[in-house]
Amino acid sequence: MKHRIVVLGAGYAGAFAAGNLARRLSPADTEITVVNAAPDFVERMRLHQLAIGQDLAFRSLTDVFAGTGVQLLPARVTGIDPEHRTVAVTGGDGDRELSYDTLLYALGSTVAHHGVPGAAEYAFDVADRSSALRLRERLAGLRAGGTVLVVGEGLTGIETATELAESRPDLSVALAARGGLGDWLAPKARRHLRRAFDRLGITVHEHTPVEAVEPARAIAADGKVLQADVTVWSAGFAVHPMAADGGLEVAGAGRIVVDRTMRSVSHPDVYAVGDCAYAIGENGRPLPMSCASAGVTNMQATAAIIARLTGTKVPATGLKYYGNHISLGRRDAIFQMVDGDVRSKSWYLGGRTAARLKAGVLKGAGWGIAHPTFGMPKRRRRVATAPDRAGTGATVR
Repeated sequence: MKHRIVVLGAGYAGAFAAGNLARRLSPADTEITVVNAAPDFVERMRLHQLAIGQDLAFRSLTDVFAGTGVQLLPARVTGIDPEHRTVAVTGGDGDRELSYDTLLYALGSTVAHHGVPGAAEYAFDVADRSSALRLRERLAGLRAGGTVLVVGEGLTGIETATELAESRPDLSVALAARGGLGDWLAPKARRHLRRAFDRLGITVHEHTPVEAVEPARAIAADGKVLQADVTVWSAGFAVHPMAADGGLEVAGAGRIVVDRTMRSVSHPDVYAVGDCAYAIGENGRPLPMSCASAGVTNMQATAAIIARLTGTKVPATGLKYYGNHISLGRRDAIFQMVDGDVRSKSWYLGGRTAARLKAGVLKGAGWGIAHPTFGMPKRRRRVATAPDRAGTGATVR
């Protein structure tokens, strides 16, 4: 029987990993199934653009995986049972269970409301396509002079606020930050960021943590009232509790604890990549939730899966975080490098050059996922031994 590989999620990490596995493993020995709730590949790093009214082209996952041998199952994952190596899903065909020999968990993350009253009920977000489209519809109905408050001074908050202010100069845009705007950037990059906010007319409420959201305003911790026709919540991300509920060892906010090869420390048949993986980088610290982390973790996971199935030595790919790339609208951006301790280096790249660089990165990532068969070898590697379904997966090293 073929070795069954099930990939949960087809975001940046899951889609690329599935294509990489299909390129390098022989279909005579392996069966790869991708489970994803949406029928398309969604570029999450561009959802703030979708939310403010820009048109984005979504790639059909059926077209992406055509000719690769990857089986696509449009369904939502409802639970996992790593002891019995099954996944529960629900979709157009109803509820069903999938069995696996190797599971690649790549379900990503969603918005974290941190228990703030009213945030889930009244605030909008750009954590997925449906929520971005909901915000898009609300903003489209907002007349000139309307007010929008973005809560959160991280990458998503900054990109959403600047994109909105540039695209809708008729609106009054503000950002509420728990600390200082861009405090984590190097001084020159921080000044660049502040100049961009000034140029776009964005009001910044620094050291103003929001503790409640109401239909037309937000309330700060000090009692300050922030009027807002629309509140956009971008104050952090969280992972689904499904992994913890299934018995996998997790850490922090429920991210799956993995070893150096992205394999679960509690269940060796399970690998985790992207936001849902609690992976330690080369600096000894957990990799942050980011697209960059999704890239390095999926490269390590697929290399490890292929090596163990084909009986070869598992390579150690790089697990280094290089920096942050922040869009400030369509014509400006900041690329901030960090050192081994994740402290911002003095050097940064800004302006149109940085914007073109990020556009190229996004285009390259999308192209790579849309062309999984590019460079496919004529002879893909065979699995060393047959799966041992009575034991812990496959009887390979």
